[in-house]
Amino acid sequence: MLLPGLNCDAAVWALQVEALQDRCHCIIPDWGVLNNFQAMAEQVLALSPTETFGVAGHSMGGRVACELMRLAPHRIDRLALLDTGTHTLPAGAAGEKERQGRMALLDLAKQKGMRAMGQQWGQGMVHPSRLNSDVFEAVLQMLERGSAAQFEAQINALLTRPDAAPVLSTITCPTLVLCGREDGWSPPAQHEAMYQALKAGGLAQVALVIIEHCGHMCTMEQPQAVNQALLEWLNV
Repeated sequence: MLLPGLNCDAAVWALQVEALQDRCHCIIPDWGVLNNFQAMAEQVLALSPTETFGVAGHSMGGRVACELMRLAPHRIDRLALLDTGTHTLPAGAAGEKERQGRMALLDLAKQKGMRAMGQQWGQGMVHPSRLNSDVFEAVLQMLERGSAAQFEAQINALLTRPDAAPVLSTITCPTLVLCGREDGWSPPAQHEAMYQALKAGGLAQVALVIIEHCGHMCTMEQPQAVNQALLEWLNV
């Protein structure tokens, strides 16, 4: 199960599906207008054709993956968390700043369309060298395929997100933690902390991979490096 992030669709995992097709049957959920992580996780459980399965989640999808580990850890046989985090909405000024930022993007999407929103939001989503590239255009087209209603529902899921940090110490399956070196949304230090929490919980089969010259959209920016890390994860 390959779980996409906020307002992303199957395109965010397309190059991974291609690389893994000889090893795995890949399924990419469509979150639609689901507005909380428990509902998203329950959809994943219902979609899986097998009792146990591997899960890789990118960005918001990583948070859904953590919710899966809370709801049904017995069904997950390996876990990959890409460019994501586990913390809840901060209290006080920091949380209000995040809320206002997300709502400003939603207002832009409603007033000027999803592509206009993506052009503003996307500035921090890829490595600076890719802002005028085909990769950035593919990100914009993906965001444009979404709707403001979908964006609003998923923003609600993020603003009401649970604290997933306690879940890390309970994980027992092989786990990959990965992010782009220049990911400004979910930086390497955040992933190092997740990796250390997993190790502190007694997990032996855990790997931390930092992809060089890469921003938040690692699966699209550096697909070969991500694919290699996922293949190694599958071989654990």
